[in-house]
Parts: sequence; structure tokens; C-alpha cells
Amino acid sequence: MSSTKLIECSTNSFSPESVRLVDGDGFCSGRVEVKSNQSWASVCEADFDWQDAEVVCVEFGCGTPAALQGGLYGEGGGQTWDKEFQCKGKESLLLDCDTSDRENNTCLPGNAVGLTCSEPDDVRLVGGGSRCAGGVEWYDQGEWRTVGTADRDQRDVAAVVCRQMGCGSTVSVLPGSTTGGIGVSCSGSESSLRECFRSYNLHPGLTVICSDLLVQPDIFLTDPMGGVFRGHQGPEMFRGYNFTITCSTQPQYPGGSFLLTFTGSNRTQTQPAVNHSAAFLFPAADDSHQGNYSCVYDNYVFSHNFSSESELLSLTITGN
Repeated sequence: MSSTKLIECSTNSFSPESVRLVDGDGFCSGRVEVKSNQSWASVCEADFDWQDAEVVCVEFGCGTPAALQGGLYGEGGGQTWDKEFQCKGKESLLLDCDTSDRENNTCLPGNAVGLTCSEPDDVRLVGGGSRCAGGVEWYDQGEWRTVGTADRDQRDVAAVVCRQMGCGSTVSVLPGSTTGGIGVSCSGSESSLRECFRSYNLHPGLTVICSDLLVQPDIFLTDPMGGVFRGHQGPEMFRGYNFTITCSTQPQYPGGSFLLTFTGSNRTQTQPAVNHSAAFLFPAADDSHQGNYSCVYDNYVFSHNFSSESELLSLTITGN
């Protein structure tokens, strides 16, 4: 677990006085604690629901709640908050929510509520044909601004961007052609740019290419003779019928190819992507065709080879 990161919001008009997320993996996660009478208290899982979580996530500038569970981020060493939150989900602050006396006065060990919010959609990559490639922009003060950084910080900033976007690791980073509206400096280990140091010093923008550049391709099975039907474990094909496995992908980049793999065998087939798809024909299904298939889409983009694999298609061969 990462070192403790505390984010606090406070007001003098309500009791409790402030709220924080403790021992989380980043800015948008942690054990929910509230402060009252100058001491911090964990919140019991039974006293905190999804509507309460929605308010906290908004309060910290994060996305929607992704996980809410007792003991998710430890117990903490302090006391337990003795009220139940009753948010309606539309409040801007947890301290604006109504509270009531807890029905059960005890909170069992392991029930200190932990909250994970999704990362905010405040960073994007533009102009690269993919959500995982392009110039870095940050939504700040009501508008999208170019992110710039010093040459020595480019790799570290790029690593954080790819991580925050859920785009894998950095493949390449290049100086952009524009001057950044926000200067950013990261160590490279942060979970989002929000944790990095920022200034409004002008630096060259940067273009980032991440490893998960290609979207996941689709795989599906068809037959012209009506020999396929849906079973409990996936499609089932009658012996002797022809069938086709089609691989396709969203139109991101021209070209590329599809590799159809057959699990448990060295049997593979490759076809060029035509209109972002390829069809693999199989005559007269027999028991040798039973197994798991997947499509791997390969393309050479931005001077690098990229690939993305579909989900498995599990095919069963059955009697006539």
C-alpha cells in the first residue's frame, strides 16, 4: 500500500468539521474519515451508502464511485464516527448532508468504510487518432489547456498520463509544437497529473504514445446454412456445416492485419484488414475445430508495432 495521502475539505458551519480520504492508492481513494472536536474518526460501512459516496467523490473532484467496502483501506487507529450519513446524492459537500443517530451503536472490526472513486476525466490526448495517443491537454478553470514540461520531465509526465488514462505504459514521447498553458513536473510514480507539481510557466507541449493504442477487436461466428446455435458456454456448431469467424475493429488507423489463433494448437491464420475486418472461412466443421479462438489485430503506427487481442470465442462441435 502506498504512503498516506490526505486530502481534506473543511468548513466551520457544520459538524463534523471536515472529511478526508486516508491510505488510498491515489487522490481519489482511501478510508473515509471525518473530523469533529479536533479528532479524526473512521466511518462505519453501515453508516455510509452509495449516495454518500457520490457526494464525497464530487467533493474531491473525482469521478463516480467505483468501490465501497468495509476494511478496503484498513481500520485506522482512531475512534469511529457515531452518526449515519443520509445524503441524497446531489449535495456538493458531505458536510451538507443530513445525519442521524446510528441504529446500532457498535461498528465491528473490519467495517471502517473504504471508498474508491474513478479518476476524473480531466486529461486527454488529442490529434493522435486514439484516446491513447496525442498531445496532452488538461481541463483547468473551465477550458482545455495544453500541458507542457521541461525536457528532463517528459518521460515521467508521459508515464503518469498513460497510467491515468488506463492506456498501459509509455511507448514514445515527443515535444509538441505548441507552448504549454500548464507546466507540469512529476516523479513518474503518481496515479494522476493531479498529484504532480504544476505551474503556469510556459514549456513546450508534449505528444505521448501509450502501449494500449489499439482498441480491443471483436470476434464473432456466422454460418450461411443455419448450423450454429447458442449454447450455455458459447456458440455450438453442427458437424459438417460451414462456418465463418470474423475479426473486426473500430476504424482508428488504415491497414493492419488480423491473426486468428486457435488455443491449444499451433494453428493460426493471418489476413490483411480490409475495411477494418477480416473473415476466416471453415468448411465442414468437425471435432478438430472445437476450442477457443481469438483475434489479434496488428498495426504499424507512429513507427512502432502495436497489437490488441479480442476476447476468447469458445466453439463447441456437436452432433447433427
